[in-house]
Amino acid sequence: MSGNERMYVEQAFETNWIAPLGPNVKALEEDFARYAGTKGALAVSSGTSAIHLALQVLGVGRGDTVFCSSLTFIASANPIVYQGAEPVFIDSESDTWNMSPKALEIGLEAAKKKRMLPKAVILVHLFGQSAKVAEILDICRKYKVALIEDAAESLGSTYKGKQTGSFGDIGIYSLNGNKIITASGGGILVSDNQELLDKALFLATQARDPAIHYQHSSIGYNYRLSNILAGVARAQLEVLDDRIKARRCVFNRYKKSLEAIPGITFMPQLKDTMGNRWLTALLIDEKITGISPIEIIDALEAENIESRPVWKPLHLQPVFKGSDMFTETDEECVSSSLFEQGLCLPSGSAMTETDQERVVAIVKKIAAPSKITQ
Repeated sequence: MSGNERMYVEQAFETNWIAPLGPNVKALEEDFARYAGTKGALAVSSGTSAIHLALQVLGVGRGDTVFCSSLTFIASANPIVYQGAEPVFIDSESDTWNMSPKALEIGLEAAKKKRMLPKAVILVHLFGQSAKVAEILDICRKYKVALIEDAAESLGSTYKGKQTGSFGDIGIYSLNGNKIITASGGGILVSDNQELLDKALFLATQARDPAIHYQHSSIGYNYRLSNILAGVARAQLEVLDDRIKARRCVFNRYKKSLEAIPGITFMPQLKDTMGNRWLTALLIDEKITGISPIEIIDALEAENIESRPVWKPLHLQPVFKGSDMFTETDEECVSSSLFEQGLCLPSGSAMTETDQERVVAIVKKIAAPSKITQ
């Protein structure tokens, strides 16, 4: 917590604004729109609900397809299924680990030939790193397909000076407990299209028609964020830039300590972008290091330190078995390779240098025993 959360929460109690509306919600939406550089924002109960609403207001329904990054958490794709649509997965590319523009165009061209273009593309900015937004946006416009930016992990990251999440038809952010700032739960939609945001607000509040009595002509959801949690989020947003600075310092210390070890490479960052380094992610080439990411994970776990592989690609998940997947070439699947070699190290904003030194020492001990810092 930053310290100001209690002030905003107490204001909610003092004014008796507890329900999913109130001054904190309004202020949070204004603050997020200002930060993202968009015309509007909508505060909802989670990043997942934000994606669900985005798909619905873009007209995604049963029988449609939606293209989605494969290398991401399953929450990026689950709402596609909520809508009765079919997910189609797009491989990563090595420059960013994010959606490959080339694979996306291959997939869209194939869909065009079948006269089955997707209703939307969900682009995920993985681990806080920006994708090649300009290329992907141009491809979506070429095929006249809507773009949803899943910036749940990349709040505060920029592409050519502009916030990730602000380029597509709709962008979404997450305020989940593991994100760079948190309200314990929550999500934000942002857009320059106020009509889409108005439709999302209508659906998020049980789709109540404008009548004095309770009348409903559409199915809606209880997806709004409470005024209390919005107060927590307001205080968190005030320190977002400090959190980004802290995460980037964590990344830089890891990189300085470990990049000289043969077989270890860190997640790249595109020129003219600035990632929030939500998680420090790296690759372990077992052919060079002689060890696997799982061996490092186990060694850290033995010292009560949590680390994890990178996300298991969605096209490899049992629940999506049989879903279509597009890669740049038939010979290589980049996202699968990243999963096999990838490792996420502890990256919290509150990590001390001593904390990091413990992690680094363990990694060096098994990956490069001769390089252990005395």
